Amino acid sequence: MRNPYDVLGVKRDASAAEIKSAFRKLAKKHHPDQNKDDPKAKERFAEVNAAYEIVGDKDKRGQFDRGEIDAAGKPRFQGFEGFGQRPGGAGTGGTGRTFRWSTTGGGGDPFGSEDILSEIFGGFARGAGTQGSRQAARGEDLSVTAAITLEQLARGEKARVDLPTGKTYEIAVPAGVKPGHVMRLAGMGRPGVLGGPPGDVLVTIEFVPHPIFRPDGDSLRVDLPVTLDEAVLGAKVRVPTLEGPVTITVPPNSDGSRPMRLKGKGLPKKGGGRGDLLVSLRIALPKGGDADLQKLMTQWREKGRYTARDEQSA
Repeated sequence: MRNPYDVLGVKRDASAAEIKSAFRKLAKKHHPDQNKDDPKAKERFAEVNAAYEIVGDKDKRGQFDRGEIDAAGKPRFQGFEGFGQRPGGAGTGGTGRTFRWSTTGGGGDPFGSEDILSEIFGGFARGAGTQGSRQAARGEDLSVTAAITLEQLARGEKARVDLPTGKTYEIAVPAGVKPGHVMRLAGMGRPGVLGGPPGDVLVTIEFVPHPIFRPDGDSLRVDLPVTLDEAVLGAKVRVPTLEGPVTITVPPNSDGSRPMRLKGKGLPKKGGGRGDLLVSLRIALPKGGDADLQKLMTQWREKGRYTARDEQSA
């Protein structure tokens, strides 16, 4: 697996905000829903997710930078290099620790193997000589990110989660979920040690930025350009929704100060149903200008028809 910084296209000293911004841009670019004709899009999307799971997590980023885990999030084996010999028969590990070689260990063990194992493994094998087995331990939890499009949420589709272990799960995203929400998949983390229970998978939900819609709770917001005559005289216009465009009526003398509301065209709500789509009108003037419009506006200004701002006293 490639270096996660290279995958996201950020420097090692990038801020958390810069990393999150890079992840969102790449997730949007490579999301399978946006690249249905590209068979390699899923691989690139999974690689971006895996990279963000490392450098997007403060603790894992620190572990990766220190060389404690690899690009897949797996612990690097440090080994026992550097063992030396001190005077008096004391062996020294690469960490500078001294291992005491006992000549009085019980059970006919002249080297005190239990003491040696306790020194090396920090007590992991403590009791091996007396109980005959090591202590069971719970498996490691895994943290992953699921990038979901607004269309997936609206359709109630499952989200794909790629784990560092190479496994892939599809999870049902609950209605009303918000970005940053963490879902726990019990028992799907790394296996336990010596019969211990497996860890969990913690899935952080992120929304893939949409080119048109902006989430606002259970609602969506969208800007709709209208011409000057449509705003003044009123008109029937097409407005996009997650399911496709629909026709709405723009009332005469619409100034865009208050959004128009399309009920049930937002995101799924926790208690059932859908939020609304809030449509903000944006008056668009002709590109490059229009001579007739400029003439009309000049006449309008000279007649002083109205003012858009309250007079402010000095």
